[in-house]
Amino acid sequence: MKITDVKTRRIQTTLEPPLYAAWDPEPRRTFDATLVAVETDEGLTGIGSGDTMAGFSESGFEAFFIGEDPLRMARHVRTIETLDFHAGRYWPLEAALWDLVGKITAQPVANLFGGEMNRVPAYASCGELKSPGARAESAVQLREEGFRAMKIRVDPHRADEGIASVAAAREAVGDSMEIMVDLNQAWRMAGDATRSMDVAGIRRIAARLRELDVFWLEEPLPISDTSGLSLLKQASGLRLAGGEMARTMNELLSCLDADALDVYQPDVVLSLGMMRARTFAELALDRNRLFTPHTWTNGIGLLANLHVTCGVGGGPYLEYPYDPPGWTPERRDFMLEEPVRADGEGYISIPEKSGLGVCLKEEHKRVLLAE
Repeated sequence: MKITDVKTRRIQTTLEPPLYAAWDPEPRRTFDATLVAVETDEGLTGIGSGDTMAGFSESGFEAFFIGEDPLRMARHVRTIETLDFHAGRYWPLEAALWDLVGKITAQPVANLFGGEMNRVPAYASCGELKSPGARAESAVQLREEGFRAMKIRVDPHRADEGIASVAAAREAVGDSMEIMVDLNQAWRMAGDATRSMDVAGIRRIAARLRELDVFWLEEPLPISDTSGLSLLKQASGLRLAGGEMARTMNELLSCLDADALDVYQPDVVLSLGMMRARTFAELALDRNRLFTPHTWTNGIGLLANLHVTCGVGGGPYLEYPYDPPGWTPERRDFMLEEPVRADGEGYISIPEKSGLGVCLKEEHKRVLLAE
């Protein structure tokens, strides 16, 4: 079997009303997704999505894969890493290749990655900054839907407002749910030059959050500030999480060696890719640290991270982007026949299909696979 083509297509849906994501400088009125298809001479096709794949087709990079055996995954990952260094984050291509390998072998990708679990508890990852009353209501609703954990965004420059929302959620659900907090300080959206708060400022916020029994504090500082993260980790007594956009495994290994983080979150369609993330996960788990990837792309990216997490035995939770009415499975997974959903017990399960289990809507499939 040989790869005959690598196709990318950009699709979009309108968000009305808009999503007021905590990390976006402006309200999000559209939501884009890039689909990747790896086709073969035997009729099997792998599907991936996640990062933008900007410049891939324009640069003719598909030529590095056409004519190759799709099962040579180590070779393909090394090639994508060279493109990552010179151009962009093309990890959705690796997801598509693994989807193809799963179809070739008639196995879910999670089995190829170790098969330790077939489902994992989800935490509802809330994306908007909401008032204490609104966040308390959402916490109760999420608990009623079966979620055991949720994540709340806090703007560290408006800490009093954010901490009040965390406190309201904690009062509303008591100890029946774990609550994580994300400060979104590790990276910025394009054009947002706001500086991250310093260690002293974050320590004051962390002290208040510890009183609310926060399960982890996410992205309190840039990941390059390993000394600051280590100091904060020791001083706060909180688990620290991060690494969702790390460029290389060495960035995360530096954090691991410095004991800077407790929870590692590389998103396999934005950071490191699936194979390298699995390797890193083994190292982190061996040191009794948590591996639970960021998944805030779309349903295909969520599935890719789910397979790696279940394959290697990560957790204890997997991120499930969900903050209705602004962010729903239907909006997030607009390209899929059926959105990825958590069940009534708050679990996400590996689909009963080979590969990643992606099933595109017919309209998007036609656009992607058109000549």
